[in-house]
Amino acid sequence: MKKTLELLKKLTAPVGVSGAEYNIVSVLKELLKPYGDVTVDNMNNVFCTFGDGYHFLLDAHLDEIGFVVTDITDDGYIKFDQCSRTDLRFLPAYEVFVWGKREVKGIISTLPPHLQTADDEKKAPKLKALAIDTGYTKEKLIDFVSLGDKITLKRNFTPLKNNYLSASCLDDRSGICAIIIALDKLKNLPCKITVMFSSQEEVGTRGAKIGPFGKNIDEAISVDVSFAYTPGCDKADCGEISKGAMIGFSPILDKTISKKLVDAAKKNNIPYQCEIMAGRTGTNADVISVNGSGIKSALISIPEKYMHQAVEVVDLDDVKAVADLIVAYITERAGEINA
Repeated sequence: MKKTLELLKKLTAPVGVSGAEYNIVSVLKELLKPYGDVTVDNMNNVFCTFGDGYHFLLDAHLDEIGFVVTDITDDGYIKFDQCSRTDLRFLPAYEVFVWGKREVKGIISTLPPHLQTADDEKKAPKLKALAIDTGYTKEKLIDFVSLGDKITLKRNFTPLKNNYLSASCLDDRSGICAIIIALDKLKNLPCKITVMFSSQEEVGTRGAKIGPFGKNIDEAISVDVSFAYTPGCDKADCGEISKGAMIGFSPILDKTISKKLVDAAKKNNIPYQCEIMAGRTGTNADVISVNGSGIKSALISIPEKYMHQAVEVVDLDDVKAVADLIVAYITERAGEINA
């Protein structure tokens, strides 16, 4: 697990808020170089292609949740808005980084409990009521912060017991990690592999909508995170952390591939669980499946606690299970096609 932990530390450090993914793109280009031809398109999707024959696409998104600077007030506070859906309840008093011409640390404003009314205690704050306090005056702040600059929650990387990891943007850097781990065993198989680390998933699966176009993909597997049970959740709506890869079943997913993923997991003693969705999956698989004339698509997810928070938690064994399942399925599928 040490290698997985080190890789995730490298993957979760770079900032990559939707629409400003340049830092994580640079890291991924270097990590993928040993495997094949690496390219980056106009949407900041990162591709790596190797091999020949039946063509598999492996997808995970590289962007993360964040905020954008909308105003700097006369008294030096930064007003902001969401770049993706975030839980507003935890924002007051949270530490953030503003990524302008240089990194600026700040605190999201909050009322002390002594000054809150009874109504204040019962409701989540309105985003428009919040502001970021950096300690700078407006005159100084505008030298290195501009409207449109991106903001992230304070970075977190905290290994926990039993191979658990709490870190920022494990959605979906853990999915990227699983694919990269799989590549060493995939690179010599008799098939063609295209890795697509896609942009702007958090603002509408935008990168994945255009990424596969013209690449003649035969089938695709998207890797993302999904909900792991915690107190307060309905168990019927969640997977379980430490119980393995979550194999998706949905009307938009190819049922044959989903069943073969289950068969591969059973055959190779890979821990797995099934995730049943009545319609759209809320992942890149939704748009990849209707790209061009249509692509047979599957979804494998990593169970994750505390999604869209700065303290997301995954089990490294679940990340490995996803990587092992990708390898087992593509190995068997390539063997069938080339038999």
